[in-house]
Amino acid sequence: MSASLPDWVVPPRPEGWFADDLDRLPDAPRHTELWDGALVFNMSPQRAWHHRVIRTLEFALLQQADDSARVMAEFSVKLDDRTRPEPDLVVTTDPIDDNRTFVHAAEVALAVEVVSPESAQRDRLAKPSRYAQAGIESFWLVEDEHGHAVVHVYELDPVTRSYLPTGIHRGTLQVTKPFPLEISLP
Repeated sequence: MSASLPDWVVPPRPEGWFADDLDRLPDAPRHTELWDGALVFNMSPQRAWHHRVIRTLEFALLQQADDSARVMAEFSVKLDDRTRPEPDLVVTTDPIDDNRTFVHAAEVALAVEVVSPESAQRDRLAKPSRYAQAGIESFWLVEDEHGHAVVHVYELDPVTRSYLPTGIHRGTLQVTKPFPLEISLP
């Protein structure tokens, strides 16, 4: 017996999906991403640790952000016409229309990924590389180290369009970009 796929899973054109197509997929599961024209479904249940870290960082960023910053959890970023991932957190310093369903990479000052077992390869390798190529200035990768959050902080080298490590933070995260902040890590 073979299972049939719903019609909306079939790409609308031979070359696959485009970033704007995600807005026309009302039956797609929550957290559906687009990578090089292919849909990626994040169907695994979220661990409590992952959820707690995202919310702790989001709250701290919201409290310490300046008035121009916008902090959004699980909001997609259009990297190019065929790639639209959903970082765990994004910070923009540009005003965003309330009706938008994504932000452009050029509007993102910080992207944050909290590593999950089911997405570890994408979080550690694919996403940082693509975020850097798209010009996102700062990137944080948050790892679970025996139940404690460890934040690896990276800054964009504009010449190579790759990230350079600027610190590994345990206990307390203290940075100056995208704005000065200090966060007690969960």
